Amino acid sequence: MTRPAAIDTISAYFDEGRFQSDLSDLVAYETESQNPDQAAELARYLAEPMTARLERMGFACTLHDNPVAGTGPILVAERHEGHDLTTILTYGHGDVIRAQTDQWREGLHPFRVVEEGDRLYGRGTADNKGQHLINLAALEAVLETRGKVGFNCRVVIETGEETGSPGLAQFFAAHKDALAADVLIASDGPRLQPETPTMFMGSRGGVTFDLVVDLRKGAHHSGNWGGLLADPAMILAQALSTITDARGQIRIPEWRPDSLTDDVRAALAGLPVAGGDGPAIDEDWGEESLTPAERAYGWNSFAILAMKSGVPEAPVNAISAHARATCQLRYVVGTEPEEILPALRRHLDAHGFRKVEIVPHERGFFRATRLSPDHPWVRFVAGSLEQTSGQAPHILPNLAGSLPNDAFTDILGLPTVWVPHSYRGCSQHAPDEHVLKPVCRDALRLMAGLFWDIGEGAPRSD
Repeated sequence: MTRPAAIDTISAYFDEGRFQSDLSDLVAYETESQNPDQAAELARYLAEPMTARLERMGFACTLHDNPVAGTGPILVAERHEGHDLTTILTYGHGDVIRAQTDQWREGLHPFRVVEEGDRLYGRGTADNKGQHLINLAALEAVLETRGKVGFNCRVVIETGEETGSPGLAQFFAAHKDALAADVLIASDGPRLQPETPTMFMGSRGGVTFDLVVDLRKGAHHSGNWGGLLADPAMILAQALSTITDARGQIRIPEWRPDSLTDDVRAALAGLPVAGGDGPAIDEDWGEESLTPAERAYGWNSFAILAMKSGVPEAPVNAISAHARATCQLRYVVGTEPEEILPALRRHLDAHGFRKVEIVPHERGFFRATRLSPDHPWVRFVAGSLEQTSGQAPHILPNLAGSLPNDAFTDILGLPTVWVPHSYRGCSQHAPDEHVLKPVCRDALRLMAGLFWDIGEGAPRSD
């Protein structure tokens, strides 16, 4: 009944191939939440492997319909050990992004785990089946070693994160008492570097929208009408050029946050964002006065995700009738989300682009959240990870991407600490998604140590 014994137990779970086998079982469920044909698979994932594993660990499980009709269910599980004990809430999502089966390289398949060297390939291995499996297995190792976990634990597994977590906020509001806890400890996203543990305490928010110029019905011959008809693609390109300068620095004042404070800068100082798998970063892109880490984790970024005018795959000699660009602002705490699109409207009008229409996307997006790096739970988790790994973790005030963290902070009122178990080159949301076996083994050991330490005595929430 010792911490090293729990870590040895979880190490054996990986070394004997049981983690790989369990992950294969989970990946085989084709839980594409963006594919309506797979709705039944979402419920089956929760009702079968998730419920079976949690019930073996002494959790009481309840499968709930989503408050939003036509979207995936939500599983809530609880293990209660004492009224005077700390309560941990953990979370995962069983849905995955579209399979993109025909784009995976030869020998791979999205719903079959394939092991090659240090990689385990399959849709959901990184996002998020592998990550919540690691946490549940680590809890199981502590329970097996100690005979109890030493705290109360509540688990939420949803099936709609890849479509914006529809219904999650409403569900949390309706079940607030049943989900009460001292802290959220969960896992998603990547480590900064594969060999070093990472923590983050929130995420950037996001707003996605189209900019549309729709001038007339039909295209018209560019010889007969060139110089006489306004070109929607040119108008749209000029409008887009006013949002940032040539290096992508945002020009809309309301889109420039005021929350890059000294403590956030200090937390980000020296954190590595370059190197490793993935493309080389462009040092001369983004806010010139900021470091790369500050641009990614402490600032807002604007991106044009797609553009179209005419028929790009088969151009003709005609002036198009309309043009469209799909755009996105990733934003940090300190940006008023309700003001993002109104500020853009005022900016376009002031620059003479009243013909450019703003069309918000219906898909929900998560709001920006952040927890101070000095919070007691942050210090506690960091100390535990360092004890197990022998090195200080990288600590981010927030993830550069987006998560439904606002549901935990704004509705349940929880401090939130995320410990990711993937890495930035994992091809998340792309063909050939995978996890690294050394990262998975290390993560299992880290989480077993963390859950053991919580059972020994953890800080109460403020």
